Amino acid sequence: MTAPIFLFTDFRTDGPYVGQMHGAIYAAWPEARIVDLMHDAPAMDPMGSAYLLAAVLQDLPPDAMVVAVVDPGVGSAREALLIEADDRCLIGPDNGLFEIALRRASRVARFTLQWRPERLSASFHGRDLFAPAAARWAMGRKPACVPALPNPPSRPGADWPDDLARILYIDGYGNAMTGLRAASLTDPVRVTLPDGTAPPRARTFSDVPERFGFWYENSLGLVEIAVNGGSAAEKYALKVGDKIEF
Repeated sequence: MTAPIFLFTDFRTDGPYVGQMHGAIYAAWPEARIVDLMHDAPAMDPMGSAYLLAAVLQDLPPDAMVVAVVDPGVGSAREALLIEADDRCLIGPDNGLFEIALRRASRVARFTLQWRPERLSASFHGRDLFAPAAARWAMGRKPACVPALPNPPSRPGADWPDDLARILYIDGYGNAMTGLRAASLTDPVRVTLPDGTAPPRARTFSDVPERFGFWYENSLGLVEIAVNGGSAAEKYALKVGDKIEF
């Protein structure tokens, strides 16, 4: 049995878009299995989303197919990509969204997708192009594509840093995830927030008093700002896009 098709988007789930992507996959391959990996990636922000995508990929099965769509340039001249990164397959827009994942992969094969469906809207390539192309690829019917340079110097995202010192995601508890890998930092590390606060490092929530703020290495290996029993976003007035210093 093949691995599921994982979906990573900024579409949210309060509209028709995610369901339409599911429908496009099932129309091409009724036996498909679909996992909604993330649908609240940083909105219209391929750069911020690239660091989250790279972090969540590490726990997926080696034969996973990932459709990633954070695509403010949909309908423009940007290319569509099919990528083999180690043993995982990625499909989506050529706007830097895959840049960080590719840097961290040991083996990369990069292709430009040439296949086009009969129906291709100008504004919803997630449904019309990437989802059905992924279904075909997962079925063993790889859609028409041509090899592309693995690391062209002019590619989108080529000048992005390896780690991003800003808030990328705030979960329902108010924990604020950054684009910094904790393992890339050298102790002692001082993480300073926009309001000038420098919360200490802790291993986990129970290691600090209630309502105490701290930062820790989260389960994805990223630096995350948190409060034991409270919301870091509220305590420190954090929002997505805020820069931090370290």
